[in-house]
Order: sequence, then structure tokens, then C-alpha cells
Amino acid sequence: MGYEASKAIKRRYMDGAFHSRYFVGNGIDVGCGPDSIVRFCRHTFPLMMNIKNWDMEDGDAQYFEGVEDNTFNFLHSSHSMEHMDDVQIALDNWIRVVKPGGYLILSFPDEDMYEQKVWPSRFNSDHKHTFTIHKDDSWSPVSINILSLAAEISSYAQTERLICHRDFFIETPAIVDQTTLPNTTECSIEWILKKV
Repeated sequence: MGYEASKAIKRRYMDGAFHSRYFVGNGIDVGCGPDSIVRFCRHTFPLMMNIKNWDMEDGDAQYFEGVEDNTFNFLHSSHSMEHMDDVQIALDNWIRVVKPGGYLILSFPDEDMYEQKVWPSRFNSDHKHTFTIHKDDSWSPVSINILSLAAEISSYAQTERLICHRDFFIETPAIVDQTTLPNTTECSIEWILKKV
């Protein structure tokens, strides 16, 4: 997978909520690597002021040690949560560092489109979890239902949006990482939360 944040930016640019609510103020981009949203500050999203990039050299994103509570107006993470050892601990800390009323804009690889019913991952050996919006039973032994997770945290972070992006995904028996194809398939779930 590569440049997943950049793939999503054109779609997000066409959505007024990203201009008026989600990408507003000072934010943190978790696990951004070379694909930080910092380059979209001000000129693409005029109300996005400053971005703190947070990657492995900054410390463990599961805990955000040294980052005070209620620091950022928003947190963005594109395809980083699947690398965390404990999703619940990471999510709680990600919510912790966002100001009340602020947003978390999270993207995950959809387990069926990305992993294609094979575990461990053939495309990224560091994946520790797979994600689905909801299923009663998943083929994945490490599957996380986002609706179940949303219910667990609803007293302190409420779901504003939850959508699976499958534009340009091709149902095929061939096993291929479609996120590497030139049609820029997202193969992702986008979850937007508002901190209470």
C-alpha cells in the first residue's frame, strides 16, 4: 500500500465537511511516512493550520507518551491502526490527544478488498489486525468490527461517518494488491469520529 492519504485527498477536497469541520485548526498525522497531509495545509484546505507529523522516530503511536491531553483540533491517520499491537489502547490515546469537539479522521484497509481472505497478510507482514465495518463472522482470526468498536467508545467519541470506499476495486480471482494499481483503488474504510 502506498500514498493512501494522497489517494483520498481528491475525494475529500470535493467534500465541504473536510473544509469546514474536519481539516480545521492544528492537527496530527499519525504514521504518515512520506505521505503526510501537511502539504495540503492552507492552499488545499485553507482552515488547516499546522500539522505535526508523527511516525516511528517520534515514538510509539499506541501511547503518544509526552503528548498532552486535548492538544489537537484533529487527528488524521491513514492505514496505521492495523500496525498497532492493541487497537483499543491506541484508539483511546488518539482520542485523548484531540480537543473536545475535535475530529479523528481514520482510514483502514478493508479486510476483504485488501487481504482478500488470506492471513497473515501477503502484502504487508507488519499488519497485526484486519478491519471490517461489521460481520457476524469473519474469515480473519484478527478481525476488528468497527461498529462494535464504535459502540464501546460512544460515551467519549461519537461516529459521524463510516463508509467503505471501493471505487475502482475489481472483483477478480487473481490475488493482487489493488492499491498498487494505476487506477488508485483505495480499498479502505473511512471512519470519522467527533470527541465528546
